[in-house]
Amino acid sequence: MSVLDPRLGRHGHRPPPALSLWNDTLSLALARVHELCGTARRTLALRVAAAAGAPVLWIAPARGAAPLNPSGMAEFLQPRDVLFVTPERPVDLLWAMEEALRSGAAPVVIADLADPPAITPVRRLHLAAEAGAATGLCRPLGLILTPGDGGAAGIETRWRMDPLHAPDRDRWRLERLRARMAPPRAWTIEDEAAQPETDAARMTA
Repeated sequence: MSVLDPRLGRHGHRPPPALSLWNDTLSLALARVHELCGTARRTLALRVAAAAGAPVLWIAPARGAAPLNPSGMAEFLQPRDVLFVTPERPVDLLWAMEEALRSGAAPVVIADLADPPAITPVRRLHLAAEAGAATGLCRPLGLILTPGDGGAAGIETRWRMDPLHAPDRDRWRLERLRARMAPPRAWTIEDEAAQPETDAARMTA
């Protein structure tokens, strides 16, 4: 009787541990790096950070980037739960993120960037997050914030969020632009609920 390679056996596929928002609409695999873009990317990052828990490490340039408003942050999480890192040199932004992910000390590490990074530093960030999950206190989640439509190579997922407000109504448009295991899709977020966008609505958006 032949002996089969155990890797060829029938085993159920288990998705990796993930952080989910809006009834699993937004699912972010832990110990990986994701990209958030669009005009409301910082709002989306704060929502993710609030769901993941403190402490939150927020890395942004010492000069040129608009600082977060503590009053606006308080809607999502307490400013005291956020540790701000402001490197002088742009090259140190990703270095600081890599070291923070590798430590596994913070559930969320955010880097607010002026441009999408290249694939090599993104791969280093993935490896650092995996190392942090193996030896640290948690499975760290890495978030790269980029302007416009983003475009970082090698990221796990890419999400775009923009305001879609109406008089007396706070609404947002959330779009999954890229994911390894899911197709592009869009939702309208209102009253903490996510409504899938129809194909017709997506074409006119």
